[in-house]
Amino acid sequence: MLPVNTGKHFMNRADKTIALALMGLSIYFMWHAKDLPIGWVPGDGPGGGAFPFWLSAILFLSALGVLISTLRASKENAKNIKTPFFEPETVAAVIKVSCAVFVTVAIMATLGTYIALLLFLYWYLRVFGKHSLKLTAIITLVTPVFVFFFFEVTLKILLPKGITEPLFFPLYNLFF
Repeated sequence: MLPVNTGKHFMNRADKTIALALMGLSIYFMWHAKDLPIGWVPGDGPGGGAFPFWLSAILFLSALGVLISTLRASKENAKNIKTPFFEPETVAAVIKVSCAVFVTVAIMATLGTYIALLLFLYWYLRVFGKHSLKLTAIITLVTPVFVFFFFEVTLKILLPKGITEPLFFPLYNLFF
């Protein structure tokens, strides 16, 4: 009979392969993003290539971290072959959060991004994460406000508001 984590060898190889592929893809994206301004354009805000370039740079560094971590873990995993590949609690948590994200995206068109985000954060922090009501309230209320100012006011990227759009008209008059 095979050890419980025979798949760890294949998973480490997959982690290394995907990390290298993501590093290559991020270099490709950065190469093309540099054709547009990647810095701050006075009077216009961030250049057209800023977010693709810098997000690709973050992706590159993250993939590099995964690659280094996987290379270090390969030695440790070779010694420990008794641990299960996935814990059942982990699989259940991933499924719950994935379903919640799916529902959040599905209700954005109807209720709007800010209400959907608020509901998701409340569920994730209070119900799923069992955090205190104070922490949940602070993060749940501050995050949509930050997202509004970052996307709508600073970047001038309008997000779906659904049935809440009339509530934003006074803010549009104030900022635009």
